[in-house]
Parts: sequence; C-alpha cells; structure tokens
Amino acid sequence: MEVKDNTFARQFETITEKGLVTIEYSFQEKKIFLTKINVPDSFDDEVFISNFLKEIMAIAIERKLKVVPILPKIVVFFKKNSIYKELLPPGIRL
Repeated sequence: MEVKDNTFARQFETITEKGLVTIEYSFQEKKIFLTKINVPDSFDDEVFISNFLKEIMAIAIERKLKVVPILPKIVVFFKKNSIYKELLPPGIRL
C-alpha cells in the first residue's frame, strides 16, 4: 500500500480499486489528531482501513509524533492493536 501525506489538504491518501481513501489530520505541537476517514461510496473494507492506519502509525513513529484518535473507529483500532498504545499522549486512555 502506498500512502501519500498530502500536507496541503492535511490528509493521508491511498488508492483502492474503488477510489481514493483519505484520513484527515491536524497537528498541535508534536501530536497528530486523526479527525476523519473518507471512503468511496459502498466501500466497507475494514481490513484495508486497519492496514492504512498501521501505515500511518509507522509514519508517526518515524516522525516521533504522538497520535490522538478522535474517531470511534480509530479508538477501536487502538484497542485491537495494543502495540500502538505507546503512541498515545500521556493522559489519553481508551
């Protein structure tokens, strides 16, 4: 999976056979807030979204960022993938 960081649009992007999938973000200090997931109509591949989020976690690790999940779907991702809980800022509990 190729993930592009579109800093102008403040979103991570990847292409599926059904179209563009994006995860919007905002920055504050050394934290990245994942704010919205956009998928094409009739797209329901949760495994793909999970893999996309894993790629974003790798980017956060590389950039030494803490990740703040805003969406319930991303909170569920953190609960299912406890290896990424170290990326949560102090004081954030899921």
